Amino acid sequence: MTAANRTDPSARNAPDLSHEEVFEILANRRRRFVIHALKRADDPPDVSELSRYVTAWEMGVDPEDVPYEKRHNVHSTLRRVHLPKLTEADVVTIDEDDVVRPAPALEDLDIYVEVLRGREIPWSLYYVGLAALSVALSLAVAVGVPGFAALSFVDVGIFSVTAFGISSAAHHVIGRRARLGNTEKPPETRRRRY
Repeated sequence: MTAANRTDPSARNAPDLSHEEVFEILANRRRRFVIHALKRADDPPDVSELSRYVTAWEMGVDPEDVPYEKRHNVHSTLRRVHLPKLTEADVVTIDEDDVVRPAPALEDLDIYVEVLRGREIPWSLYYVGLAALSVALSLAVAVGVPGFAALSFVDVGIFSVTAFGISSAAHHVIGRRARLGNTEKPPETRRRRY
């Protein structure tokens, strides 16, 4: 338990979600969009406002440009399927005015979404590759492979520490943008600019 959880009485009442429950909740893009919207909202939105944002993110348009028919479809699905699931998991509450509020379980969730596009590799696989490169470089120096014999183990260590340090700093920066609620749009809706 973190210091924040020891001092915040609402955090003590937050239900502990199992990994399976969290994965089930996050398995659906609309539920991820709802969570993102709630983490970003200054004031709790009602179901209509949530459906406008979810529809806009799905269509890749501004919320003001969402056609009524599309928003109505999303609104119905949120009311029948997704919001009851989030309510059942104590992630959100819905009052009699259809206002959706984050529950303590949502406030405690710090959700990182790793979105891969095209030829990108996951960070875990990247670090395995970087470790394999460091081991291969160490072996090449140890065996005296031509071209590597001039290097020392100190050189290999400096290379490895620098590579892992730069990679972890980049991972941290990219990871902050990949958390639900940290940016204007959900991570999976942002397009890459090349």
